[in-house]
Amino acid sequence: MAEQHTPRSLIVSLYGAYGRTSDDSPTPVAALVRLLAVLGVDAPSVRSSVSRLKRRGLLLPRRTADGAAGYALSDDARRLLDDGDRRIYARSEPKLSEGWVLAVFSVPEAERHKRHLLRSRLARLGFGTAAPGVWIAPARLYEETRNTLERLGLSPYVDLFRGDHLGYAATAEAVARWWDLPAIAALHEEFLAAHEPVLRAWRETPGDPGDAYRDYLLALDSWRRLPYADPVLPAELLPDDWPGRRSAEVFASLHELLRDRGAEFVRPFLAGYGA
Repeated sequence: MAEQHTPRSLIVSLYGAYGRTSDDSPTPVAALVRLLAVLGVDAPSVRSSVSRLKRRGLLLPRRTADGAAGYALSDDARRLLDDGDRRIYARSEPKLSEGWVLAVFSVPEAERHKRHLLRSRLARLGFGTAAPGVWIAPARLYEETRNTLERLGLSPYVDLFRGDHLGYAATAEAVARWWDLPAIAALHEEFLAAHEPVLRAWRETPGDPGDAYRDYLLALDSWRRLPYADPVLPAELLPDDWPGRRSAEVFASLHELLRDRGAEFVRPFLAGYGA
């Protein structure tokens, strides 16, 4: 299945890769339009997506130094991107001895919308379902889970526990019930099918900064979803042919090869030139 890159997702990836300036200077709207045009996104789609991100409180309207219209990241957006960095760029595999974090929740029927929000948020954090109302993840996700639930006002409905799996089924068998491993593996295979050939091509024939920007942003936009769908489980609990490690290596290599080269292409636009 072909990858889907939505305008809004590409804008978030662009800010995540290149839009966090030390002085909080805004990105000119015209620069966003031209940078997204390289990826095949038309101007109306860019402006519509920016408006949605503004309504969500993630982008703030600001004027650039020369008076042009632009958008800066809100504090919430910066925190979300910083949290995302820890997932996207740090792919160390946990040890089984580190244990698990359990989220046990109960939501009154009158607040069923919060139950849906809680389930969807835990799933996006990478939790699997151990039983109705009992979700599980590697213990290293505890701090991020705690902070996320508090930020969303969901902590009153949840108890968090830390511990080991003691049986009765083998932990590898239980993990195969708690997570849809074939579906996660398919996401890794999809990423590899799209971006492993790109890595090979760059190693054989390097391109220019514009090519680096395009290929890196598309890879980042695809990859940044995966560390949330895949919680990164201990290797001994996964099938021998698990593709997650290979896809992580491909992304890490693309990041090393392309990110800074792409910045050469982006920098004049973010400085307000050529916009």
